[in-house]
Amino acid sequence: MRWDDLRQSTNIEDVRASTGGGGGAGLKLGLGGTLLALAASYFFGVDPRVIMGLMSAVPSQQAAPAAHYGTPQDQQGQFIAAVLGETEDAWSNIFQAQGWTYTPPKLVLYRNQMPSACGSANSAVGPFYCPLDRKIYLDLGFFQQLTNEFQAPGQFAEAYVLAHEVGHHVQNLLGIAGKVRAAQERASEAQANALSVKLELQADCFAGVWARNADETKHILEDGDVDSALRAAAAVGDDNLQKRAQGYVVPESFTHGTSAERTGWFKRGLQSGSIASCDTFSAPT
Repeated sequence: MRWDDLRQSTNIEDVRASTGGGGGAGLKLGLGGTLLALAASYFFGVDPRVIMGLMSAVPSQQAAPAAHYGTPQDQQGQFIAAVLGETEDAWSNIFQAQGWTYTPPKLVLYRNQMPSACGSANSAVGPFYCPLDRKIYLDLGFFQQLTNEFQAPGQFAEAYVLAHEVGHHVQNLLGIAGKVRAAQERASEAQANALSVKLELQADCFAGVWARNADETKHILEDGDVDSALRAAAAVGDDNLQKRAQGYVVPESFTHGTSAERTGWFKRGLQSGSIASCDTFSAPT
């Protein structure tokens, strides 16, 4: 991925220096959870109803860690800042074309654990977006896990992870997230899970929309980049995660979508570059 000349975002709170050592080690804990956790623990955050504010989320009482605000000084932090900056530029242009205003999220870089408005951010649950404070929480150690355990290395795989979480922020700004939350509150568990799948697949599609628009304006994609993102998307499909953990799948417990669905919706956004192509809620099951 070509990123050296991209604008680096300053909408970052870097608390890695004050939130523990050895980022990402706790990620393996997700495998021991429930089926719901299996679908969410390794990738893109916690129980979707926690992310959507459907479950009681009381902010932690521990003191907020000391933060460095602005672009990080290390190379990996600067890469993430460049990707975040490009999501800001691309989504600002997309929104402006519709007569809307894009307000970017904050990105919090941490190690191991820290408080958030949606409860405790923990490396065991992976990257996630909290709509209550409009922040993305990311332990960069997750990317080592993505490489070692899911065989999905590459900078564009990492960019896809962040772009997916930014996709959740876009859903929040467009009011989609709130509508899903209201529908899930009235739904059965199976129905709520199905709505969660549609929400997650739309975020995958939005990640593709970002990639298309960023490449058209900044030419960020290099050979192998799309395949890298597709490997990441396929690796964390609900069916693949459940097979890895227990040897069989339980479709009604899916919360993020199958490997085929995740890669398919990312490719749809990448091919179209349009928000309109990402209506997962009207698509056939």
